[in-house]
Amino acid sequence: MAHLRSVWQYRGLIGNFAQRELKSKYKGSLFGWLWSLLNPAATLLIYTLVFSFFLRIPPPVAGNGHTKTFALYLFTALIGWNFFYAVLTGSMGSLVAVGPLLRKIYFPPFAPVVGSALATLTQTLIEAGIAVAFYVVVDNVGWTFLLLPVIVVLLAGFALGLGLALSVLNVRYRDVSYLVTIALNFLFYATPIIYPLSLVPTTWHGWLPMRQIYSLNPLVQYVEALRDVLYQLRTPSLGRFVAMTAVSVVTFTLGWLFFQRAARDVAEEL
Repeated sequence: MAHLRSVWQYRGLIGNFAQRELKSKYKGSLFGWLWSLLNPAATLLIYTLVFSFFLRIPPPVAGNGHTKTFALYLFTALIGWNFFYAVLTGSMGSLVAVGPLLRKIYFPPFAPVVGSALATLTQTLIEAGIAVAFYVVVDNVGWTFLLLPVIVVLLAGFALGLGLALSVLNVRYRDVSYLVTIALNFLFYATPIIYPLSLVPTTWHGWLPMRQIYSLNPLVQYVEALRDVLYQLRTPSLGRFVAMTAVSVVTFTLGWLFFQRAARDVAEEL
């Protein structure tokens, strides 16, 4: 509770770090914040062209019973992946970036990390809004959309817990950012983003539970949950919700405790 009170106490500073990152992201550009809409819209258009006209990958049928748009199927998963990726990489960079400032004045080291995550969350909400708009266009809308904020919050807890731990490790060992980048490249293909989970074999050589082992990747649950509520218009299973909640709470708690212990002398190391 003391840690939660400290976050609330410095909420203004956290918000300032988030605003600072958002403003610097499009600083000097002609369209400014309009790029927040143009980038994901252009990405969705590219996916539509590539996967609908060139590769012609057949997606599952959507929840309305007739829509089969692989671009939307892919973009829905990318919303979760982009958020996870940006939180991790942004967390590692945010603490290093404020090193000179942290050596001059005191503020809690978690403030820039949490602020970076909030800035990423803002961008993710814009992407999710664009996805919802396209789902409305193709008439694939249901009450399950109301579960989207719950899934995003759970994914945020998981990503921020890892981000907190990695941010302080990256201060001590600068190789961490490079290793994490390599690991994320592998993790992208080990998550059902550009392919459906059904393509993963249930067993391997008739005895190894391949899909169960594959599903130990926590991102599998979050990505599939996003597709459940947006594309398939169904409620994620109770087991999936329990898994996402457990991973989020445990990862965030451990990441926060590790950060608080390891970041005591972080100003000197920066």
